[in-house]
Amino acid sequence: MAAITRLLNRTSSLSSVARGFSSHASPPRKEERNVQWVFLGCPGVGKGTYASRLCNLLGVPHIATGDLVRHELASNGPLSSQLSEIVNQGKLVSDEIIISLLSKRLADGEAKGESGFILDGFPRTIKQAEILEGVTDIDLVVNLKLQEEALLAKCLGRRICNQCGGNFNIASISVKGENGRPGMVMAPLLPPAHCMSKLIARSDDTESVVKERLRIYNEKVFVFLFCQTSSFISNSFIIFFSIILAESACGGILP
Repeated sequence: MAAITRLLNRTSSLSSVARGFSSHASPPRKEERNVQWVFLGCPGVGKGTYASRLCNLLGVPHIATGDLVRHELASNGPLSSQLSEIVNQGKLVSDEIIISLLSKRLADGEAKGESGFILDGFPRTIKQAEILEGVTDIDLVVNLKLQEEALLAKCLGRRICNQCGGNFNIASISVKGENGRPGMVMAPLLPPAHCMSKLIARSDDTESVVKERLRIYNEKVFVFLFCQTSSFISNSFIIFFSIILAESACGGILP
């Protein structure tokens, strides 16, 4: 993680972070690259599930900022103690840290010859959106939506296999429709038998932390989505997608 340390030491403002981000993220000409999409939505909505399934279908990398943060935490790198406090409180990670982690990930991908991506959970602030707009073109933005009671159940049901790293969910969700809102049923996403005894929960998936993350999302990120999204992706196609529709649409085309 020495590269991140050097990048952060050089960074005295968001503009300097943007220059570092741009140096790693400059895409090839549009006709030569794969899709460049963004998946947005509140915690637990399923961004990672649908993005990863589409990435497998399209042959592009799935880059989730949450995964980048968790990887940095697990590495005990220079940012781990600062990130641990932020994540355990359910707060938003600063623009500087997120952009630095993403910049390094894009540089690593470029060195491996990656083309295209689906960004999961980025951008979440106006500054992040402005930086992204300045360094690359985004073709499609998908914003996923789900009722809050289902979101809480999904977050508390998330599990990871500590051997293979697979993501699963043990929650069985049934929400009744009311006041014109459709009901929904979501079966658990259970692991294969050999992973069952190796499941662990994420340290930040506690009820108090999840509720705080949802509160912050509704107060800050949700406003950004509706007020700023169209300006930072003026040439992109925006979809506001309910999970009920996503399951119906994707079930027949995604593995």
